[in-house]
Amino acid sequence: MPVTMRDVARLAGVSTKTVSNVVNGYEHVSDGTRARVQRALDHLGYEMNVAARQLRSGRTGIIALALPELGQPYFAELAEEVVRYAEGCGLTVLIEQTGPTDVDRERQVLIGTRRHLVDGVVFSSLALGQQELGSARPDFPVVLLGENVRRGTLDHVSIDNVPAARAATEHLVALGRRRIAALGRVPTQRMGTATLRLQGFSEALREAGLPSRDVVVAEPWHRDAGAAAAESLLRRREPLPDAIFCLNDTLALGALRALLRAGVRVPDDVALIGFDDLEESRYSFPSLSTVAPGRPEIARRSIDLLRHRMLVGFPSGDGPREVFARYELIPRESTLGPAAATNKTVPSARPGRNQPGAASVTPVRSTSRDRYV
Repeated sequence: MPVTMRDVARLAGVSTKTVSNVVNGYEHVSDGTRARVQRALDHLGYEMNVAARQLRSGRTGIIALALPELGQPYFAELAEEVVRYAEGCGLTVLIEQTGPTDVDRERQVLIGTRRHLVDGVVFSSLALGQQELGSARPDFPVVLLGENVRRGTLDHVSIDNVPAARAATEHLVALGRRRIAALGRVPTQRMGTATLRLQGFSEALREAGLPSRDVVVAEPWHRDAGAAAAESLLRRREPLPDAIFCLNDTLALGALRALLRAGVRVPDDVALIGFDDLEESRYSFPSLSTVAPGRPEIARRSIDLLRHRMLVGFPSGDGPREVFARYELIPRESTLGPAAATNKTVPSARPGRNQPGAASVTPVRSTSRDRYV
């Protein structure tokens, strides 16, 4: 005879409703009660009747995660975080690769031809424009990731790119670097990640009283593009930059390879910093300084927003929410050299940023921000 929720409730000493809340991953259960119910579930070998739950609730327990490129380490590591957190909430994740330039495939995610398969979608868009993303009808749970939309109609989780890029550049300024280049400009992009990170880069140089230097095209943001862009800098007649801010870690890893192959010492001759804190960046040689964009928080907040929409829908007065995840500057050997092994704080140029060469040593972290739009 199959084990029922009532059997589990009797053993755990709780109500059947509490068992249901634990099984369905609802938040409002204390940790102690959740652990007691889980022990009872495991002891009795309870198995959820998925088909019956779907018929009662009208939900599948499955969500989709639509990403542009699973071959890109950032998206692969983000997918891992999303799957891990979603599983803890009792949700199964289907992953779809849309391609970085396939507008029609991304449009299918929004108009929902597969809506009968899933309860909602976490969607990172690269191809669709601001107008189409910003005017999407909020009649199905969709949480947007990325920088292609601001103040739209859907819930949105993103990185605080401008201050994060400014912090990375200020770190280079604080180390005494004065010929700082940026690598990763996307000529076709008017609004997006590259635009925002270059804005932060330019603001930091301007505040430090430094001239705006090379902003090198590197598209797509892959290792080979990073290597090619670094090689183009090496071929120029003017002095080589003494620091390079790469708009993501993948570009930086390609650039690092090209610089070392040319006999350029990193960081002695050129300091190098990336953005994303990929696992690979911790094990490069030298290890790569970077900005951690808060992937675990991005995963958690996007799933929580999606679950909220799955439960309550889109009631009048409950407008879209925009969440900016916290970031952290992580200095390693590519800017600090061997000193990175014992460094406990992050050089920041902020306190004396109007005086070239002035620097203090303070942690550089942000707090997450939420707002209704």
